[in-house]
Amino acid sequence: MSESTTTKRVTSADVARLAGVSRATVSYVLNDTPRQTISAGTRTRVLDAAARLGYSPSAAARTLRTGRSDVVLCLLPDWPIGPEVGSMLGRLSSALTRHGLTLVVHPGNREERPMTELWKAITPAAVIAYTEFSDADVAAMRAAGVAIVEAVSRRKGRSLAVPQELVGRRQAEHLTRAGHTRLGFAYPDDERVRFFAEPRLAGVRAACAALRLPTPVGLTVPLDPAAAAEAVRRWRATGVTAVCAYNDEVALAVLAGVRREGLTAPDDLAVIGVDDIPPARLADPPLTTVTTDQTVVGAHLAATVVAAISGRAAPDLPAADIVRVVRRATA
Repeated sequence: MSESTTTKRVTSADVARLAGVSRATVSYVLNDTPRQTISAGTRTRVLDAAARLGYSPSAAARTLRTGRSDVVLCLLPDWPIGPEVGSMLGRLSSALTRHGLTLVVHPGNREERPMTELWKAITPAAVIAYTEFSDADVAAMRAAGVAIVEAVSRRKGRSLAVPQELVGRRQAEHLTRAGHTRLGFAYPDDERVRFFAEPRLAGVRAACAALRLPTPVGLTVPLDPAAAAEAVRRWRATGVTAVCAYNDEVALAVLAGVRREGLTAPDDLAVIGVDDIPPARLADPPLTTVTTDQTVVGAHLAATVVAAISGRAAPDLPAADIVRVVRRATA
């Protein structure tokens, strides 16, 4: 006959018994409650007992006691979580931790599980979203005391995220300063990243329009050498001498197409990517790219969350200062 066992959660009562103090004293010590006179020896006994038992205070109890959760729920669209998004989330988590907040990320689309179910289940202090909320969602969260941070909002006429048009502009400006007057744009074949790709293309177009250059020749480039080689042939047939790729992965595909055609970069076709992923430095030749300081982005978004929770205005993001070209050999 099999015997099932369950693990009993360690409670503050267990810590109190081991330390030889009351549960109230445990609460005062672990919550660093002000205006409580507790000796250094007692405090040490409580902390040692909690560490020995592996005690972790209940988040639900803490929420009831303080009236506020320490969780920040970040809702992502159905994006592929690549190095850049992963870096942003890591920096954001670290920055929120310094404010005593815990980041919980939920990737995917809202059709799989209604957003209302998510925030009600987690009871966060704040919700961050990279898509807009409905008016009903906004009203419900505000009524529940949940702070709302829309990283991108047409209603507010501003973006708390790095403007992707600026990323495209940086690419085009770098290439045109090098003397290129006919540019191409390598568009990704993954529909999930249109959120980034469309504004980057718009930025490249705007930079060319400002210099009265021809409209960039946009082509979709799969991560396939043969398909990329076909795009390279089409660009060269239209006089394109340099390509702004949606990101580094697409740029690496373009470089594969260049090699497949027996050509070289940048002599036959200059290429610039976005994100500065590790393989960009290992490419042959090393890939010129555009990078964003994700430490600043994470700290800014964390400060925005803290401001929203406190009812203060959000700080400005110094986007122009943190988006820069990393010049290597391909452009």
